[in-house]
Amino acid sequence: MHKLLTIDDSKTIRMILARAFKEYDCALIEAANGEDGLKAAAEHKPDLIILDITMPQMDGIQMLTLLREKGDATPVIMLTAEGGATSVERASHLGISDYIGKPFQNDVLLAKVEKILPLAKKAA
Repeated sequence: MHKLLTIDDSKTIRMILARAFKEYDCALIEAANGEDGLKAAAEHKPDLIILDITMPQMDGIQMLTLLREKGDATPVIMLTAEGGATSVERASHLGISDYIGKPFQNDVLLAKVEKILPLAKKAA
């Protein structure tokens, strides 16, 4: 079973992500900001992090920078509502695996995750 950490200040986005993975054999851990995300990453050692860029307290770029400085190489997919390429460019330099623009389609999200982790459907 894969562990996925979703970090987004929007409860709605976290709910959409949880729904997208509901039929797959994976555990979802949620965090509402970068500070909580860092703690969750250290505690749960996820197989993949889905990380929003724009958040209060600590944004996704700051969190990813700290994560990488600690030597954590967990694959990261960035979520962004920003039209500018600057944040995605900065995140790319920090070694993200991919990024998705908001709003996103579940099939696009799942396809990007599948490139990193094979997802297995839950047994009926």
